[in-house]
Amino acid sequence: MPLTSLVNVAVSAALTKSTNIGAIGATPLQALRAYSTADGTGLGQADKIFFDRRTLAASASEDLDLAGTLLDIYGATITFARIKTMLIAADAGNTNNVIVGNATTNGFITWVGAAAHTVTVRPGGVLLVAASDATSYAVTAGTGDLLHVANSGAGTSVTYDVVLIGASA
Repeated sequence: MPLTSLVNVAVSAALTKSTNIGAIGATPLQALRAYSTADGTGLGQADKIFFDRRTLAASASEDLDLAGTLLDIYGATITFARIKTMLIAADAGNTNNVIVGNATTNGFITWVGAAAHTVTVRPGGVLLVAASDATSYAVTAGTGDLLHVANSGAGTSVTYDVVLIGASA
């Protein structure tokens, strides 16, 4: 089954200054980026996708094994060699943050820099990492394939959506 994807990122803003005679000087901003992939494993290509809505109990964490335990929507095991797009979206109703990164062992770190690094996704926030080049973010089975996701605190659970688009080679 062929896979194609399109990730659009759009930021629009307008800055105006209020004066005693009214608002003046609108400064518009539009930052648009699009990342697309065709079916395959090379430059601008991807052939694997995983997506899920997940919930972590208070103070809980999990390691998503990117090379061998995730299942696609047809129940087939997914083995990523490269991640082209990673989206983590924290539910707006969360009280605690979703922490991504810092796996104890075998961490998937090519997107963040070092094993102890983390990114905090606040309630309603989104983390998006995307690259459509041939290298993208390498996954190394057995030594660099665990994406660690944690609930930042006690008391309440957190819910988050995860979308991973990548290549098998």
